[in-house]
Amino acid sequence: MIRSALMTVMTNAAIKAGRGLKRDFGEIGQLQVSMKGTGDFVSLADKRAEKTLYEELVKARPGYGFIMEEGGRIEGTDKSHTWHIDPLDATTNFLHAIPLFAISIALEREGQIVAGVIYNPADDDMYVTEKGQGAFGHNRRLRVAARTELSQALFGCGIPHLGKAAQHPRFNAELAAVMTRVVNVRRMGCASLDLAYVAAGRFDAFWERGLNSWDIAAGTLLIREAGGFVTGADGGADFLETGSICCGNETMHRELLALLRTVA
Repeated sequence: MIRSALMTVMTNAAIKAGRGLKRDFGEIGQLQVSMKGTGDFVSLADKRAEKTLYEELVKARPGYGFIMEEGGRIEGTDKSHTWHIDPLDATTNFLHAIPLFAISIALEREGQIVAGVIYNPADDDMYVTEKGQGAFGHNRRLRVAARTELSQALFGCGIPHLGKAAQHPRFNAELAAVMTRVVNVRRMGCASLDLAYVAAGRFDAFWERGLNSWDIAAGTLLIREAGGFVTGADGGADFLETGSICCGNETMHRELLALLRTVA
């Protein structure tokens, strides 16, 4: 486990915000929900959790900037540090009483993601990482899966929701290319946990498009610190900007990327 002061700050913030999400998860019928767009929801739970995370992190590291799902960008006086925060990844799961959702916190320092925490309050499932210090879950060091044969592999993916209908044809073609080569494909609906599952060796690889930095910043560092490879779904290094992701161990990442490139 990582015992640094920074990790203590991040995990304490996640646990405190998680208490509120756990309470709200038990009272879903009473939550206020609004639409950000077609098929894209935001609840009072998202906003409460983000407020808690913001307050805790500002108190511990005054001056750092923020990029948040609900609150947007907040510039800090310290221009070299920025938090990337998703207070409730997988709101749709949360609102349907599916216990697959997470808080994701990542710290960017001088353009590099240097620390990350992913926490599912529903079952106290927490993953932590710091650059150069490894990746951990349940106090155990994480390593990506060692499988090298596609015929033995289980891949994860993200399916574009109703509001991203323009992405459906490409996704359908990508899924058709992948599913004929691997054991099966899973869709959990929570990108941050998907990435944590790759780092933990549960998924052999994962891809998705149309994400944001707060969805993937923590998870991509987790994978790299667990020995995995991460690029955009088109092979680029600018995945935090483009919001597309392709990851896995060295072999699976290469094989998945090749399959995705067969789709025009």
